Parts: sequence; structure tokens; C-alpha cells
Amino acid sequence: MQYLNRFPQMMQTYLMGRVREIEAEADALKFGMRTQKEALAYQKALAKKLRKVFGPLPKRTALNPVITGEFERERYRVEKVLFESRPGFPVTALLYIPKGRRFPLPCVLAPCGHTANGKAGDAYQAYCQGLAAKGYVVLQYDPISQGERLQYPDGKGGSWIGGCCAEHNQIGNQQILVGEFFGTWRVWDGIRALDYLLSREEVDPRHVGLTGNSGGGTMTTWLAANDQRFTMAAPGCFVTTWRRNAENELPADSEQQPPFALALGLDLDDLFGLHAPKPLILLTQELDYFDQRGACEAYARLKHLYTLLGAPENVQMFTGPGHHGYAQPLREAMYAFFNKACGKTRESAKEPELSIEPDEALNVTRTGQVDELKPRTAFNFTGSAQPR
Repeated sequence: MQYLNRFPQMMQTYLMGRVREIEAEADALKFGMRTQKEALAYQKALAKKLRKVFGPLPKRTALNPVITGEFERERYRVEKVLFESRPGFPVTALLYIPKGRRFPLPCVLAPCGHTANGKAGDAYQAYCQGLAAKGYVVLQYDPISQGERLQYPDGKGGSWIGGCCAEHNQIGNQQILVGEFFGTWRVWDGIRALDYLLSREEVDPRHVGLTGNSGGGTMTTWLAANDQRFTMAAPGCFVTTWRRNAENELPADSEQQPPFALALGLDLDDLFGLHAPKPLILLTQELDYFDQRGACEAYARLKHLYTLLGAPENVQMFTGPGHHGYAQPLREAMYAFFNKACGKTRESAKEPELSIEPDEALNVTRTGQVDELKPRTAFNFTGSAQPR
């Protein structure tokens, strides 16, 4: 009997064997493709598998957007936006609008990673400010259970069941019981956020970017697969392979574990297979716990697909020297990539001086929690759902 960390490893050994078998079969299929016709057929098959994983998406309902406040800085102004991704289910967001530019402008949707303060996180403010200074309209929204969107608020600014990851897993475990996937809920928030962003007259719908880091990298991956309106994408500190994650016993939130993905032979690169051949840059860190070897393997698969589709130059990979996080080298690589994709050849990729705002300055709601609005919660929807 093998042991790992003092515990029997029989189940881990069995699962790793299956993951390696599935990966080998998928690699034989991907690298066995030799023509554009085969690549297009592969994409068509991916689209069918995607709906098995994420399930049907809800019907669009009224966004009911409200601007609750705004403030100005030297290079941009920020509008505080409240909208409903589902009836009675509010989303808090910030819209960064460049100053001194001729509209319409390229836009970027910016999903957050796992920070308790969501859109107020330092790194997330940083790249929104940087993009706005470079002439992009940016919408960044709080994820469910982060920032102003706690689902189990304790009335003191925190959650009574723990941090954002605890809430994500609580909600996700409940949804599994009725045949839903929390990742699809997160995707729908992003799709409705994009609906709002594209409704703005300041936005040029021909250039629609998507970037996020860590958990935001997860959402960049999921959203690029589920919404074809994105014209360029830059996932940070997430894309690797299922095998590397499993070998490293990497923990993950419930939205990061798509049901049926492995059974269908899907790996993380496959989610961008549906985005291809549109511009894509994988942002990684040399010392990240998301395995760099897996990132290189995912990139090799995507490079092969993009080559078959006639656009090998549209997929790139950039590796920073540091640990997990959307550090300045990664942000500047993203700026440069998006500038090129949008034809902004004279725009510098160097990040301007930033001014990180205190959390309370970015609150969309009066109290800093949507709970003041007496909204529906994710578990309220789940409690009334009909099992699929």
C-alpha cells in the first residue's frame, strides 16, 4: 500500500491512472489532426461537449442597470453600476471610462480572482486602471460571494460560514444535488456583464477583450468558451492541465471543476479551442502553483490547433518570473497583446503610475453589501429549482 501524507493513496493512484489515460487519448486526437477540415470538425465536436458540461444557459431577463455613483481621476472616470444577472439577483460592478479619447473604444471584461474584497483587490484595480489609461473601457464585477455579494452575510461585513471559497463550495455542493453547476452560474454573471458593457455607447463591439487572474483566469477560460463575442483573451495564472493539477493534488473551488469534462476527454486547452483562431495569450508565472509544465503542454496543443486554422501568430504565451498573481510583467504583456490585436500600434505597453483606491471608495451599495437590497440568494434559487 502506498501512502501520501500518512494516508492511503489507493484512490488517488487509481484516479491518476485514469486521468493519464484520458489525456493520452486526447493528445493522440489533437496532434493527429493534419488539416484545417479536421480542426473545424474538432471545434464542432467541442461545441456539443460544452453544453453537456455547462448545461443550458438561462433566458435573458431585464438587467435593470442603475448608476449609484461615480468619481473621476486624471485619465479616467469610474461609474458604480448595479445590474441584475437574474431577476432579483444583483451584481455590483465598476465601469472604467477613459478620458480624452474619441469614442467608441475597445472594451475589456475583467472577472476577478479569489479576493475577499473582489473588484477592490489591488491587482484587479491595477489592470483596470492600466487598461483605462490606455484607452479601453473596462467593466469589472464582483463575483458571487466576494466584494459586495456575500450570500451568507453575518451583518458585520463578513460571511457566517467562512470566506469566499467556503461560500463557493457551499453553494456549489447544493447545486450539484439539483443537477446544476456553480461554474455555469458564474459564467452567466459574466455573460450578462458583457451584455451591459456592450450596451454602452462608449464601446466598440469589434474589439472585446477578456482577462482575469487565478479565479479570474478560470472565468476567462469558461467565458471564452461560452460566449463568442470576445475577440481576444488573456487568462492569467490558471491554464495548465487536469493531469498536472491532479498530480499536485491542487485544491479548487466548485466552479473550477466542470462536471463530465474528463469523461468527455476535455482538458483546459479545449475551452480555448472554441475561441480559436481569435487572439489568445496565456499568462503564467514561473513559480506558480498552477504547474508551468502543464501550461507549456496546453500551449503546445493550442499552437497546433491555431496553426491548422491558419493563424499560429494569434496564440502566444508569456511567463513572468514570480509567484502566483497578476504582477506588473504579466499586466504589461497583456496590454501589449491587446494593443496589437486592436491595432493600437502607437499605444505604449508600459504601465502608468497607479493609485489604488480604498475598498469603501469603490462600494456600489450604501453599506458595502447587496444584502441591504433584500435580494434573492443563490441558495434561494437552488431551493426552488427542479432537479434536471
